[in-house]
Amino acid sequence: MRNYLPKLKTLMLAFALTLGATLAANAQSRTISGTVMDASLGDPVPGATVIVKGTTRGTATDLDGKFTLPLQAEDQVLVISFVGYMTQEVEIGNQTNITVNLEEDIQSLEEAVVIGYGSQDKKEITSAVVGVKPEDFNRGNVSNPAQLLQGKVAGLSITRPGGNPNNAFNIRLRGLSTFGANSSPLIVLDGVIGASLENVDPNDIQSIDVLKDGSAAAIYGARGSSGVILITTTKQGSREGSTNVTINSFATVDQATNLIPILSAEEFVARGGTDFGSNTDWRNELIDDALSYTTNASVSGSFGNSNYMASVNYRDNNGIVNGVGNERLNTRMNFSQGALNNRLRFNINLSFTNLDSESINDAAFRYATIYNPTAPVFENTEDAQNRFGGYFQRDLFDFYNPVALANQQKFVGETKTALTSYRVEYDILPNLTATAQYSQDRRNTLSGGFWSLQDFQVGLGATGSAERNTFDRKQRIFETTLRYETDLSDKLNMTLLGGAGLQYTTNQGFNARVRQYLFDLGWNNLGAGAIRLGNNTNVSSFANEDQLNSVFGRANFNWDNMIFLSASVRAETYSGFGPNNQTGYFPAFSIGSDFTQIFDMGVFSQFKPRVSFGVTGNLPPSPTLALGVFGNGNRIDLDGDPLTQNDIFVGINQFSNPNRDLKWETKEELNFGVDFGMFNNKVTGSIDYYTRNISDLLFNVPVATGAPNPFDPGRFNTAGSTWVNLANLRAAGFEFAASVNQIGKGALKWTPTFNFTIYDKTTIESLSAGELGFEELRFATPGSPGQNNNQIIYNRVGQNLGDIYGPRLNGLTENGEYILSTTDPNEFEKLGNGLPKGEFGFTNSFMYGQWSLNFFLRGAWGHDLYNSYRGFYENADGASNTWNSVVTAKTPTNPLVSSTPTFNSSVVEDASFIRLDNAELGYNFKTNSPNLSSLRVYFAAQNLFTITNYTGVDPEVRTNDSENGDAFTSALSPGIERRNTYFQTRSFTLV
Repeated sequence: MRNYLPKLKTLMLAFALTLGATLAANAQSRTISGTVMDASLGDPVPGATVIVKGTTRGTATDLDGKFTLPLQAEDQVLVISFVGYMTQEVEIGNQTNITVNLEEDIQSLEEAVVIGYGSQDKKEITSAVVGVKPEDFNRGNVSNPAQLLQGKVAGLSITRPGGNPNNAFNIRLRGLSTFGANSSPLIVLDGVIGASLENVDPNDIQSIDVLKDGSAAAIYGARGSSGVILITTTKQGSREGSTNVTINSFATVDQATNLIPILSAEEFVARGGTDFGSNTDWRNELIDDALSYTTNASVSGSFGNSNYMASVNYRDNNGIVNGVGNERLNTRMNFSQGALNNRLRFNINLSFTNLDSESINDAAFRYATIYNPTAPVFENTEDAQNRFGGYFQRDLFDFYNPVALANQQKFVGETKTALTSYRVEYDILPNLTATAQYSQDRRNTLSGGFWSLQDFQVGLGATGSAERNTFDRKQRIFETTLRYETDLSDKLNMTLLGGAGLQYTTNQGFNARVRQYLFDLGWNNLGAGAIRLGNNTNVSSFANEDQLNSVFGRANFNWDNMIFLSASVRAETYSGFGPNNQTGYFPAFSIGSDFTQIFDMGVFSQFKPRVSFGVTGNLPPSPTLALGVFGNGNRIDLDGDPLTQNDIFVGINQFSNPNRDLKWETKEELNFGVDFGMFNNKVTGSIDYYTRNISDLLFNVPVATGAPNPFDPGRFNTAGSTWVNLANLRAAGFEFAASVNQIGKGALKWTPTFNFTIYDKTTIESLSAGELGFEELRFATPGSPGQNNNQIIYNRVGQNLGDIYGPRLNGLTENGEYILSTTDPNEFEKLGNGLPKGEFGFTNSFMYGQWSLNFFLRGAWGHDLYNSYRGFYENADGASNTWNSVVTAKTPTNPLVSSTPTFNSSVVEDASFIRLDNAELGYNFKTNSPNLSSLRVYFAAQNLFTITNYTGVDPEVRTNDSENGDAFTSALSPGIERRNTYFQTRSFTLV
């Protein structure tokens, strides 16, 4: 009998394998369909991600929120997610069709922080990064985005001394990071690097994120040394099928405040001043209350898989002097479109701004304070009518009628900016996204200056003068990135980012000034000026361009929401540096751990220590510093005969020697920080301590002509200066910020937020490069009359930057003469420093039913200011009787000072202050109309009061010297309040 058992076993095995393969094939071909809905509104959610848990297989919902996904036998759970909603997991089981209702994740939306080339959950941030939302912004007549942040971020100093609406804000992050390169943080607007704050209206801003430390900023490489501010505009429209319209309009009144006390006409005459017979309040004649208007309108919505937002913002800001103000019109459109089940996304951002400004000579503020109070505004004499247009004037030194000065000199500007950005994103896989962005930023400025025929200061001697200037800047940037995210294990998540970028910048400008007009025709007819050579004339033009090439990468790791690590590097090549050093490398590393995920921390709901280190660079303000730059010299008449013109030429001058080794300014920053939350995040905050070393700062150093050029071997110096990498600086600081969420019971709620910064002032480690350099650099003379010789700011190696030096006043003689410690500048003492030891901001928000009250206190301490008004105009010597005298709380009166004004310790004052920067009282009306979602009215005020012992115009920190025209040295002269400071203003706004 034959044994069929082996054959039977073989047949059974074959059958089993066939059955298994069939079942597997059937399982492989199984699909599940479904719809993803918004749980609260019942609308479909297009673009939601549906992934099989534990895999990278997934899909996205279509315009109707529907999806279909093939499954495999082992697939058990679907993970559904979308930005702004809580992620949901659904058991598959035997289901073939499911409906998923996603709940909004408000906390997730609030905790998302924008970083370089993307965003991160706040819990994963391991660098010093601060996000500021609209509810935290400063209130009132905010015309510049910088004002929204003033005092809100520890370590971020935003100042604008005086109340001139045309002046820009000085923005410094963690102090000084350069002498003459870009000392303001890099602005990144909707992903466009290097945008201007003029490109966006404050009303269109959705969020602002500040990258404070070197680790966070290093992804921007050569442009990140002064920090980075990321601005995101309002992009998202309303939900499907609806349109949202917002209108905001208000008026603001500005009034002059904190005017320096001066002598009355009677007191002035009694002191010995010349009596012209009148009693004139010159400041009252010059200034008046200013009325400004603002209107913002926007419309947003969505249709299909598209979102749009369009806005128009009009601002008419007027100064407290007639002829000072600006008119701004900003229009913006943001549009986004999804395709291919939202795997392909397009974004277009367009912004256009027109700014028309008008200014006067700020010296009018000085003369309005110190002009003879017995002089009349006008004089009815033939000489005054013919020479000065009827204004009272006298041929005395530094003696100009301020009203005439404001009316007979005019300066205008017209700036047009256009920022266009085009971005496309494509999900190659659910976890692999490619992005490309092209942007173009154009700025065109046309400005003019006019000095009337009868302007006593300039125009009279020039027989009228006018000028016209143009400046055009175009920057084009193309960047592409590839982002990949995956789970390396059940606990380890990794996100990789790689990219490359190209930046091209071109600048060109033209200037022409003429004099000797027959009539006052101004800048619109330069051809009517008969003389185009010599004093009060000029013709010039320029053009330059540069290129910056970049490659960069970053890796982020998240271990079980307990340990977070980030590392990045950027390499950049810049055409404006020497050929030996055109490429720089900027690495960064940071790590942090939330201890509450590891230990029981008691009251702490978050306790995340973090450490970061980063290297950043700084681009020079001109791409020609490394070259042997040539420029125009004097006119040369070859035969010396003025009657022949065809042999007159303009010579060529070399301004600096070439430096083949010129390279980046580099900042290395180490940051230690802790992010904390207490009592279930009722109290949240952060603590940071940083140290930074800044090396290779650019400076123009004098050299011996004819000596060998060490930076261009084999050649000799043919000019008297060379740009070199000269200085090394060191700085450190401590930052603290904390917020308490809604203290109180019942209807009354209080939310306080407090931050402060303590600076270890910048120390000069070196001012040398090889055999070139200095032991000290002195700057900033007080000025004329009589104080033009001795500089008062000494920058010495081993000392703090910006130290104020001078003789110490040891008292007065019985006759009121100075008793000074010395008159030798080499023996002057350190009298103070213009940079602050610390700054703080304290926000208070109260809610009671429909009412809201917000007020914000801001201040700085430990900085000194040279009070130039006291330094020139508090003495009673005979020569000083030409001008009125200031009489502050610190002015000597017994005896009066009889010495000629001389800089000394008595006019260097502690300028620490506390200011009620803004306050707002508002009421939110309840609305039942389906077409009106909200209605709010409010009253706001700015600069309500200042507590300070400083007796000048404004105790605000001066980070540079406004009268130092050299951009490379103005930052080396902090702490000076010049006499031309625009008066402070107090503002009241009603909506």
